[in-house]
Amino acid sequence: MDLLEVLRLDELSHGLANLSMFPYFELSHYVVSIMALREQPGAVEVSRVSPLACWFSSMLFCFGGAVLSGIMLAEPPVAPLSNSTSVLLASVVWYLVFYCPMDLVYCCAALLPLRLVLSGMKEVTRTWKVLGGVTQAHNKYKDGLLVMIAVGWARGAGGGLISNFEQLVRGVWKPETNELLKMSYPTKITLIGAVLFALQQTHYLPVQKHHLMLIYTAFTVVNKSRMMLTGSSTSPFAAIESVIYKTLFSGSSPYAAITGEARETCADGGAKSRKTSTKESRANGAAEQQSPPSPVSGQSSSVETKEESENDKKTN
Repeated sequence: MDLLEVLRLDELSHGLANLSMFPYFELSHYVVSIMALREQPGAVEVSRVSPLACWFSSMLFCFGGAVLSGIMLAEPPVAPLSNSTSVLLASVVWYLVFYCPMDLVYCCAALLPLRLVLSGMKEVTRTWKVLGGVTQAHNKYKDGLLVMIAVGWARGAGGGLISNFEQLVRGVWKPETNELLKMSYPTKITLIGAVLFALQQTHYLPVQKHHLMLIYTAFTVVNKSRMMLTGSSTSPFAAIESVIYKTLFSGSSPYAAITGEARETCADGGAKSRKTSTKESRANGAAEQQSPPSPVSGQSSSVETKEESENDKKTN
């Protein structure tokens, strides 16, 4: 882009594109992910009862994106665990975060300045994960734009997308926390990145890859830092999402009005019928209680009693 060249950011974008994620950026990703797991309700108790379940949940937080994207591309889901160095590094981080004496590692990493740096480095790894998923799908499906978006999204936000399965490992079942029902900010920003990189790969977006990487990384890091410093969890796209939702999915429709009137009519009719039936049953009950015994029925009963007594005397 000419603007980046004018601002002398072209070299910076090339340097960012050639930056190695291992070990420092990957280490920050493991630390932030496992700290997020520890802050889940009941996670500490599970770590004391079943360390194996806690470790498995931590690996899903760290490698969930690679596992999910592998499943989508019909590749072995255990392939991410074949990298023994990464698994060992993540396991060491898991042990220190959960079982370090006096919680020194967790307390130090939870300090705002250090956590701000770690979270920013984790956002840098998000760019590489999304781009890696899009590129991996592009190698198999050249024109599969939707496949590229789905795999890139899964690769970058897999830990959140499979959160329900991870919760089952810890003995928790909360289907209402499904990311597809209510997306969190990381899931939304990852989806936007997957769309942008997929459009760039298919040449629908006239931007060079390293320039797009710089723009996307800078936006995610700056916005994540802003949210942490202000303590806000509001997405920067909240206003746009509200306008799109009200325009496309909740607009006024005559069919909606007819349906609403029909529902009100049915509800009123049902309420009236219930009230009428209640009143009738009460009236019938009161009438039964207040009605005196019939003289005809009394006379018939006395005649039957006399006949029975005469029959008894004859038999005796």
